[in-house]
Amino acid sequence: MTQHLDHDGESRARLHEDGFVTFRLANQWLGVPVILIQEVLTAEAVSAIPRSPSQVAGFLNLRGQIVTAVDLRTCLGLPSRADDQQVMNVVVRDGEELFSLIVDQVGDVVEVDDGRVEPAPPTLPGVWKEVCTGVVRLDEGLLVILDVDQVLGSESARVA
Repeated sequence: MTQHLDHDGESRARLHEDGFVTFRLANQWLGVPVILIQEVLTAEAVSAIPRSPSQVAGFLNLRGQIVTAVDLRTCLGLPSRADDQQVMNVVVRDGEELFSLIVDQVGDVVEVDDGRVEPAPPTLPGVWKEVCTGVVRLDEGLLVILDVDQVLGSESARVA
C-alpha cells in the first residue's frame, strides 16, 4: 500500500485508529482500514484482460486512470456470484497503482478499539490465513480484517 507498515503493535494501532470500511462477500463481513481506501464506487464497466490470472476481472477507467479490478471472491476461493448480482468497487492504492477490489456490498465505516481486534483464528483455511490480520466480533457476526498487501501480493492471490 502507499504506506508499507510493519506489523508491530504501534503500526497496527495506527492502521486501526480511523476504523474499517466494511463490505460483504457471500455471507461474510470483511474490513479494510479506512486509511488504505482511495474511494468506493458503484458497479463500473470492466474491460477483460486476455490471459490474465482468474482473480483479475479486468481494467476499469477511473477518471482517466487505469485501475486493475480484482475479484475478491476468486482471490479468497469463494463461489462465483450470480451474473445479475450487483457489485461495488473498493478502490485502494498500492504505490502508484490503483486496484479496485470487487465486492458484493459495501457497509459502514466501523470504529473499533484496537483491543477488540482479536488474532486470526488458527483454523482459517489456506489463503484466508494469509490475508486475515484479525477478527472483530460485531452484532452482525464476525468482521474479518484483510491485509490488502497480502491480498494483492500473496502467492495464492497474486494479481500481477
